[in-house]
Amino acid sequence: MRDPQLTGVPLADVLLLGGAVAPGPSGAQALWNASTGKPARLNAVDPASGDLLVSAPLTSADGAWAVTAAPSGVYAGTYGRGHLYRWTPGGGDAAEDLGRPVTGQTFIWCLDADADGKVWGGTFPGGNVFRFDPATRATTDFGQAVPGQTYVRSIACAGGRVYSGSYAAAHIAELDPATGTFTELPTPPGLGSVTGKPVYDLNAYDSRLYARIGSDAPSPLYVFDLATRTWSDPIPEVHGLSVCPPGTDGAVYFIQRSELRRYDPATGANTGTGLLLTGKVQNSRSFGWAELGLPEYPGPSVVGTLWRGDMFRYNPATGAHAILETKVRKEPIDIQALGCGGRRTVYAGGFLNGGLSSVDTGTGTPTFHRFGQIEAILRDSEGTVWIGQYPDARLFRYRPDLPWNSPEYSPEGPPGTPANPEVSLTLKPELQARARSLAEVDGKIAVGTVPYGNRLGGGLALYDKATGESTFTRNVVRDMSVIALTADEGVVYGGASIFGGLGTTPPTRTAGAVFAWHVQRAEKLWELELVQGIGSVSAVVVAEGLVWALAGHSLFSIDPKTPRIVRRIELGTRSNDGSIAISRRKLYVSVDGALIFRVDPRFPARDPQLVVNFPHRRLTAHEGRLYLSRGPQLYTVDVRR
Repeated sequence: MRDPQLTGVPLADVLLLGGAVAPGPSGAQALWNASTGKPARLNAVDPASGDLLVSAPLTSADGAWAVTAAPSGVYAGTYGRGHLYRWTPGGGDAAEDLGRPVTGQTFIWCLDADADGKVWGGTFPGGNVFRFDPATRATTDFGQAVPGQTYVRSIACAGGRVYSGSYAAAHIAELDPATGTFTELPTPPGLGSVTGKPVYDLNAYDSRLYARIGSDAPSPLYVFDLATRTWSDPIPEVHGLSVCPPGTDGAVYFIQRSELRRYDPATGANTGTGLLLTGKVQNSRSFGWAELGLPEYPGPSVVGTLWRGDMFRYNPATGAHAILETKVRKEPIDIQALGCGGRRTVYAGGFLNGGLSSVDTGTGTPTFHRFGQIEAILRDSEGTVWIGQYPDARLFRYRPDLPWNSPEYSPEGPPGTPANPEVSLTLKPELQARARSLAEVDGKIAVGTVPYGNRLGGGLALYDKATGESTFTRNVVRDMSVIALTADEGVVYGGASIFGGLGTTPPTRTAGAVFAWHVQRAEKLWELELVQGIGSVSAVVVAEGLVWALAGHSLFSIDPKTPRIVRRIELGTRSNDGSIAISRRKLYVSVDGALIFRVDPRFPARDPQLVVNFPHRRLTAHEGRLYLSRGPQLYTVDVRR
């Protein structure tokens, strides 16, 4: 048995999700945000100086999209365990764990407070709406807001009613708390089909409901007059995650087309402020008003935070504006993808807040760059690194020998510096969300994809490195996502999963499959379901002329010409999504989330040898060593002896 050695934590950065502007420890307005980490933290920042005023751990939570304020304190709703937390004045750096408001709900997506100070939230996987009463500490579950909709993505309170927005279809439900009755609002004119159009954000101010329908990318904002029950024309290309409460003149503020904009709902006037934002993600996390006490910012100013921990401010009286750093601390990032680099180099890609690190395997030293969430990493035969990303299933080409410059996430170098990584392919038009797996074949990069959350049917893309041309075949395995790829002699072999994106659409099939796709002929040669009840074939490799595929804890060798299952080897005891790495003609097969077996593909009848028993998630092999991830930590095991 080999003991893994800690290499280090290759990825660390700030990621702010939910936020609110509310009184801090001194009673003055502060920028409140939840930052991801282990544990996540509820932070308060001084909007004038950027100093950290509160950093309260949200125990047993990795992050929180939902933050709101009430007279009783600042609340955060978390994901993973679906707990509600509260910071109260005088609480210092501590937040109280109020428990799970609704049994069986693991994700609190959104929170808002009503005029009576009660806190309302929306959940997944039930799509429930709940109420927490701070006075009695009682929680009321009002049930599923819209039949069949498992996500309540957004929520807002107004006029004694509670409004909830669904994901992944544009349903807005109005709840009468007195009767417990939900009534669906009419669909905004011109929206068309509600399918695949989440109600991503909701705010309610001055008898108007602001509903942004789309995604985390710029999307149309609709305004619903609660008195006349009518919708306005959509305001295009508005960024999330919220609309700023109105100022004394009744105007609200939002970010549109990379600029902070002032919008008068009475007249429809929409004017710019001159405060410009850059990068792919330009969503506000907290958004509100504060007195800054600065000469250029007399009276109330619009203030807020951005996803990487910066803060912004704008003064309507003087037009002064700025984007500044805050002192929110960086947190380790869970490793989502591992890939081999050149000599003494392994790449690690981050989950959620993303990032790419190249790790010097001799010293363990990482070189970190801000980037999006990375699903797959592949170094091709020419030394170019290919990155599969979420969302929009994008494929990036990265040349490690050239300076890094990501205009969207981490611009570096003087103006005019070429983008590196650069986008080669975007599969959003094909309704794909994740570029989940990569392989090189005949001068092309094969990309296996997972669709967006309201559908089934991933696919296989082939990108020609020389010409930039591409093809895409959806449902290469009917109603399945393509989550693993390898290639040999002009044929791509893939592992497929019965699940779609985010689990919003029930599977239609009962077993994951392995398949073969002939690149030149552009046709599927064969497809095999492996184990009934095991929904994914999580890894595929080619060794000794056979295709090796992993379904749960069962390893199969398949003759690709027949196709015929040659051998089935049982490893471990549980069914999970494992992986396979190849080092020195041996297979290293990860199962049960902890066990790594060595299998000799030349002599598979020999008993597999257990070489590692250590909890981990991702696995790769490079230069005679295994590299495995455990949360944000990278470990190595020497298997050369």
